[in-house]
Formats: sequence, C-alpha cells, structure tokens
Amino acid sequence: MTISRRGMLAAAGLGVAGQKLMRVSDALAQGVAPRRGGTLTTILQPEPPVLQIGVNQQGPTLIAAPKIFNGLLTFSQTLEPRPELAKSWTISPDGREYVFRLQENVTFHDGRPFSAEDVIFSIMKFHMELAPRARAIFQLIDECTAPDPHTVRITLKRAFQPFLLMFDATACAIVAKHLFDGQDYRNAPAVQRPVGTGPFRFTEWQRGNFIRMDRFDNYWKPGQPYLDSIIWRIVPDSQSRQVALETGAVQLTSSGDIEPFAVPGLRQRPNIEVRTDGWEYFSPLSWIEVNHRAGPLGDARVRRAISHAIDRNFIAQRLWFGVGKPATGPIASTTKFYDADAKLQGYDPRAAQQLLDAAGLRPNAQGVRATIKHLVLPYGEVWTRLSEYLRQSLRQVGIALELESTDAGAWARRVGNWEYETTVNFVYQFGDPTLGVERTYVSSNIQRVTFTNTGGYSNPQVDALFLRAREAASEADRRAAFFEVQKILVQDVPQVWLMELAFPTIYDRRVRNAITGGTGPNGSFDDVFLAS
Repeated sequence: MTISRRGMLAAAGLGVAGQKLMRVSDALAQGVAPRRGGTLTTILQPEPPVLQIGVNQQGPTLIAAPKIFNGLLTFSQTLEPRPELAKSWTISPDGREYVFRLQENVTFHDGRPFSAEDVIFSIMKFHMELAPRARAIFQLIDECTAPDPHTVRITLKRAFQPFLLMFDATACAIVAKHLFDGQDYRNAPAVQRPVGTGPFRFTEWQRGNFIRMDRFDNYWKPGQPYLDSIIWRIVPDSQSRQVALETGAVQLTSSGDIEPFAVPGLRQRPNIEVRTDGWEYFSPLSWIEVNHRAGPLGDARVRRAISHAIDRNFIAQRLWFGVGKPATGPIASTTKFYDADAKLQGYDPRAAQQLLDAAGLRPNAQGVRATIKHLVLPYGEVWTRLSEYLRQSLRQVGIALELESTDAGAWARRVGNWEYETTVNFVYQFGDPTLGVERTYVSSNIQRVTFTNTGGYSNPQVDALFLRAREAASEADRRAAFFEVQKILVQDVPQVWLMELAFPTIYDRRVRNAITGGTGPNGSFDDVFLAS
C-alpha cells in the first residue's frame, strides 16, 4: 500500500479542483469574482543581481522569480503540500520511494514542452551543483528516473521525513534542460533572460529602474493568471517606497520594502491591508553573523558577551515597532522542533564585561577591549539603524564596532568569501531544521558560499546531533536530537541571534489573493487579481 496525496484529498472531500475553488470562493465570499486584466505594480528591494533561483538565493530573487518558475509543489500555511507541476504523488510505506505524476500540456515560455527530463535535470544536476542546501538533501537520492514523460520516480538511500518540503519553487525551481545542459550554469544566457513554466514571462529589465513580467498566455492553469503584467519598481529610498504605496503608485509591498516604523501608521489607512502571515515556510531568523576566524570571535566567551550586551526587546520594540519578536536561539518558535526551554541568557552588560575579562580582553586607556569590523546589511534603513544600535551597545562593554557599507551583491560576495568579521544576516528555515538550520552549524558545510557555515563554526557533538536528526526514522527521535543540539548551541552562540522577523505584506485592498499559502508573497501570483 502507498500513501497517496490525491487519496488524502479525496478522503477529505477536497480534490485538486476543490483546492482551486477554495481560493476563488475566498474572493466570492467577499462579493468579488476574479477579474482578468490590469497591471500590478510592486517593489523589489534591493535590486537582485539575477532572477535565476539556484544561481542566486537572496530574498529579492525568491520574491520575484517564483512568478516565472514553478516548483513541483506549493505549501499551505500549515505546510501541507499542494499540487503544482506535480499533480499527484505517492510515497512508499518505507518512505524511500516518491513517485510524482506531472501536469500535462505544460510548456516553457520559449514554447518548448515541459517533461520529466526537465525535473530530473533540475534536481540531479542544476540545483545539485549550484545550491548547497539542495545538494545536502538531494545527495540522499539513490536513483531518479522517468518511467514516462510525465512521471518521475525518486528512490532515496534512506527515508527522509521532510523531503517534500524541498520542492517549492523557492527551493527547487524547475528549469529548462535544453537551456542549461552542457553549459556553465551560472553564466548561461538564460540566467539573464530567465525562462520558466510559471504564470508570467520575463519581458524587460531596466537596471536601477524596473523589471517587467507579462502574462504567459500558454500557462498550464486554464484562465490564469488573471493579471496582464507585474512591474517591479526598484526604489532604493525607503521614504519614496512608502510614498509610492500611500499614493497608489504601487499597490503592493513585501518583505523589508517598508521600514517597520511606518507600519503602525499604514495599519490605520482604510484602503490598505497589512498582513504578517504567509511566511510560515520561511520563518526568517536574523542574527549577527560571526566569522570565527577573526581575532577573539572564535572564543565562545566573547560571543556570549556580545549576546549579553544586546537588548533584544529594544530591537523588537524600538527598531522593528513590534513587527516580529526577540529570538531565543537557533530555531524560530514557528519552526518545527523548537525547544522553548533552550534559550539564550538575557540582556546583562555586567555579565558581558565579566566574560570579556575572563577571555583576557582588558580595556585600554580609552576603555576599548577589542575592535571588530562590521559589514552593514544593505537591505534598508532599519538594518543600518540596527548596526548603529549594535555599535552603541557593544561600546558600552568595551567593544569598538567599526561599520563598513557596501551594496547587496558585494555583501553576498564578501560573506561568501569569508571577507568579513561580523555582519547581520537573516536566513530562512524552510519548515524543518534539517533543511534550513543545520546548514549554518555543521562543519561539513563550511564553504565559500553564502548561506552555508561561512562563520567556520565546528563542534563534533553538534555535527553528530544534526546527523542523528537527519537520519532518524521517527519524529520522536528527531525531536530528541534537535532539542539536545539547541541546548548546546545556546551555550556556544556560534551566531548571535537577534530577531524572529515578521515581514509585512502591505497592499491596496483591491489586490486579492496576495497571500494564499505558506510562502505568501513568494508565491506564483497566478491567482492574484485587482478588484474593480
């Protein structure tokens, strides 16, 4: 017997068509039927280097590119898988074999047909080579075959519980084999003019100004997308982004487009909706990224001292204005296997000074114990303010933080090349610690690639516990391993965790279906429409 997603939906009285009707009924319940036509103007901040998922995994790319590309699956806000390019799937009782039945009559934007060969290439070659997080999971695949053009069979070396979570477009966008096979994936022409199977085709990019996507008329979902076009405005100035939203020049913002201090006022506007749900798949967690190779930062006492010197409640309330909450450890409270008892010790400057004394960092005549460089995250004003706050807080305990500025592309290159001492980063957790947390802390993932263990942290006990959780057959065994590793990490403080982010999606109330699943504004927008 196999476990069938189609059978599960049927048993609940919800077929694939039923899921689609549910979304339409949301609009009908408000007295609004889906309307075809119109252009959605939104913001993309900062401007990404490319829109090819895999080649680039930064937040702005993951916002815009899923309108061009599909994954095999999407996910609800409770992280239940939904059909996308895979119309159904089965899982063997031993959890090792996955069989995906693919949608038929799907074409890429260049007119070439989509098939199982594109799926196999995307998984086994494209993302395996480019994406460290995907590679870590897809290395578990023993065999990936196509019994026919619309079926993919994947056999794992061993069962892996969160495997399906890897097939959202943001994790494994399905790319065209004919455009990449045999080429340098990072420099192939399609990287600059992306081609997918998604609802919108790439049309134009004026650097520093806008990106335009137009409806793909041969999209495989009948009658969709509803919008004619999406225009992504590149607006570096935060005040200008806010004014554009307030005046209707743009109809939707997401992620960090709007500075947190502006959110309370926008909530009061009758024509604007503010939502912080739709990030359940990502559960973004921010931290001070620490390069353990730099001076005293390899000493856990120094990292704990830095943690003690920071008032996270101040950050949450005075910088983020309540949009999000203080982090307590390496796993966000919204991510599976979070241990509420494994928490960082709180704000305590005196304890910070004692730890620095114990580490041999005595203050000089100017009261400075150590000077540390800090690369400011170039994602908007609030991140600059955060770094300025960190400089002030650490100075109180004798650490001089020297701020450095750069753009988003240079920031990613420098972090990936270990050319930093500290910076601020935020990373997505992707629904499961093995998928989104482990990568930052296991020594096998120390790489010169952004969003790996760029800090160089190494603890054999942590490695062993993450491996145990990865390979455990039962959920109880995985939970036990994750709880144990969290207790170690909050003592080692390999990164100084700051905030559980709650990115607001802010939009004109005429915009419907902006958030319909666990990836929120990172979804395809194939069912977004503008009410009249």
